Amino acid sequence: MTMRRMLRDNALGLFFLLLFLLALGGQAIAGYFRQVEEMTQHGRAPADFIGFVLSPDFVVDVAENWQSEFLQFFLFIAATVWLVQRGSPESKKPGDEGRESDEAQMVGTHASADSPGWAKTGGWRTALYGNSLMIVMGTVFVLSWLLQSLAGTIVAGEESAMHGQPAPSWDEYVVSADFWDRTLQNWQSEFLAVGTMVAFSIYLRQRGSAESKPVGTPHGVSAVESE
Repeated sequence: MTMRRMLRDNALGLFFLLLFLLALGGQAIAGYFRQVEEMTQHGRAPADFIGFVLSPDFVVDVAENWQSEFLQFFLFIAATVWLVQRGSPESKKPGDEGRESDEAQMVGTHASADSPGWAKTGGWRTALYGNSLMIVMGTVFVLSWLLQSLAGTIVAGEESAMHGQPAPSWDEYVVSADFWDRTLQNWQSEFLAVGTMVAFSIYLRQRGSAESKPVGTPHGVSAVESE
């Protein structure tokens, strides 16, 4: 495979990987200069850039965004197994709710020659592989949430020390108003984004996008396959 073809075949993933790295780098740089300003105003020596990137302040900001994103995908993947939205390309058509038959999912004896190996074997391997996307998304969410809570506990302790107050323990911090204020403000925005995408895509189109129905598809058609 030539480099040009590899880039073309993976352009979407590489595009968002590049955007992610640029945004993460920009966040780190902007956050560092913000910290330098704050430290200077308080007459304290700021940490170096690497120290800031490894600091709880930076980690908690990154982790709280990651956990909300992966929660969004975890719930959306799970919900679209059993719930439908007539007319949305993000949904199966009404009547197709559920895990579907082995034939429809091409597993076991219904697998094709080039199906993934674990789709053919049956048993626990096929069951695990058949739920692997949701498992991975859920695992990353839990780990990101845990990282956010641990880093947030350290940050909250530092802020408490500045005010002469005792530092909260982890179990105290995860039930605090500060933790859930930071957490829920991210969750509500993710749920809003998914909900509006599902609803808007019933009536609105983007020609050529895999996330949109063809322009001439009737509003009530849930997916191209239902035509």
